[in-house]
Amino acid sequence: MPRLLFSQGWSREAAVRWFFSPGDLVIKNIFVEGPYLGTRMILVGVLSALLVVADAKFDFVSPVRQTLSTALAPVQWLVSAPGDIVEWTEDTVKSRDQLQAENAALKNRLFILEAKSQRLSSLSAEVNRLRELLNASSFVDDSVLVSEIIGINPDPYLHEVVVNKGFEDGIFVGQPVLDSYGLVGQVTQVAPLTSRVLLISDHNHAVPIQVNRNGVRGILVGIGVLDQLELVNIPDTADIQEGDLLVSSGLGGKFPPGYPVARVNSITHDPGEPFAKIEAEPLAELNRSRHILMVFRKPEPILRASEKNPTEQTAMAQ
Repeated sequence: MPRLLFSQGWSREAAVRWFFSPGDLVIKNIFVEGPYLGTRMILVGVLSALLVVADAKFDFVSPVRQTLSTALAPVQWLVSAPGDIVEWTEDTVKSRDQLQAENAALKNRLFILEAKSQRLSSLSAEVNRLRELLNASSFVDDSVLVSEIIGINPDPYLHEVVVNKGFEDGIFVGQPVLDSYGLVGQVTQVAPLTSRVLLISDHNHAVPIQVNRNGVRGILVGIGVLDQLELVNIPDTADIQEGDLLVSSGLGGKFPPGYPVARVNSITHDPGEPFAKIEAEPLAELNRSRHILMVFRKPEPILRASEKNPTEQTAMAQ
């Protein structure tokens, strides 16, 4: 249009005045304030108050509300959808390094829990063994001291263990040793803090025993095998049966009488031999016990002549 005016001889100033002429420029005001604006606002307020009262007193607005809620549900879903999509995307596209770190942390935690579980199992078994040892000590008439095995002699031909008690604890050479089930052996060497115990299964060890059923006496010796002992020099006609319990007889003065030692599990009669071959299984857990009892035998009281039985005094006088 300006080019057309210029071609017709119009000047620049005349073209600008004609183009922006107020008579040709029409602007319609959208927000028109009329004389009834205040009245309309009052009517709207009154109508809103009536709707609030009607909703509180009557129930006919509830269907309208439900209809509007149903109609607006898709809108609410669309509004919340971007946030849900972003959160789902973040959870889905986690970095591989983060997942590997979490996996490694969970594996380490699992290893720690398994180690603790194994330790708890070991402690539970140790508590049970100590309880059995405590129960065994209640049947021992003599004083006892609980000690722990801290070492084993590596020589396969010498059945010997080291315990954590020495002469500072009152341990002495020849002292008998028990566990929860029977006789273990005797002390052979004593140091200030430790001692060495020779097991009854050693081929240099012998225990005077008697059959608990009938009192038949004998010597039970070790043969170098932890689960096998031999009863020597028993006549072929002796009344000994498989399953008989062998207890210490107390002869020799080293082992108190009445402590369980072994149980007969094999008897062989050879017609050409004067003695029967009798094998027995030790009752003590020689290869499993961790805690043992050091027995302090009480000295037997010496009776004076006046305290003896009158029958014994008469026999001595004769």
